[in-house]
Amino acid sequence: MTTPAPLTPMPAPQYVMSAEGHRIATYSWGDDTSPTVLAVHGFASSMRDTWVDTGWVRELLRRGFRVIGVDLRGHGASDKPHDADQYSMSALVADLFIALDTYLVDEAAYLGYSLGGRVGWQFMTAHAEMITHGVLGGIPDGRPLGRLQLDEARAHVDTGSPIPDEITRRYVTLAQRLPSNDIRALLALAEGLRLHEDLPPMDRPPQQPTLIATGTDDPILDDSRTLAGVLPQGSFLEIPDRDHVHAPGARVFRTEGAAFLASRSGL
Repeated sequence: MTTPAPLTPMPAPQYVMSAEGHRIATYSWGDDTSPTVLAVHGFASSMRDTWVDTGWVRELLRRGFRVIGVDLRGHGASDKPHDADQYSMSALVADLFIALDTYLVDEAAYLGYSLGGRVGWQFMTAHAEMITHGVLGGIPDGRPLGRLQLDEARAHVDTGSPIPDEITRRYVTLAQRLPSNDIRALLALAEGLRLHEDLPPMDRPPQQPTLIATGTDDPILDDSRTLAGVLPQGSFLEIPDRDHVHAPGARVFRTEGAAFLASRSGL
């Protein structure tokens, strides 16, 4: 029986400063002369949870990439402000730009899941000169965090009261999954993205080669397929028998996604 290769060790975070003075945790693996992948996690997750513990970083290193990972503000080891005004799509995009600029990376591929996929759609559009191609997993075309009943969620956090709304209950359960999560910060992020325009600009999609991938058991499957259809160089991958939470760990997603990134990076 073959023993699986060990997961890639998690380095200590290297911090960059956002425009507002928040510390944004970044991580780097591999040779800085190799083609770079910028990896960004989903809502209520982290770089470790989405891309390291699922074997993605190990796979990308095996294929010859350098990987730069980011904990989005409000997540992981990054600062977690409780003010909704500190969260907007433009701020999340700016944090990623600062991260690449700090690492002196002029060109990279993009790997994002869920919220990281949403941010990636905008980043690939706003900074097309920096991103050559991308994989966007679990990305819907609507405003899923807008379905949260914030009053119910905050009352639950403050007093432990039940959450009547099923969707809100699901998101709060997701937010409680990682001990490092700060639920008040995540609710502030949800409110901030609601206050600001965070919808993927369908009339200005990324022009780069892009793979959209979503689990067959994910309710946003059709939304993701719609997004793939508006991309001039888009393709779509169904991840069999996976829901939104468990899709990043699927072997088919990891192997097909890494192969897509590698083939367009000349690896």
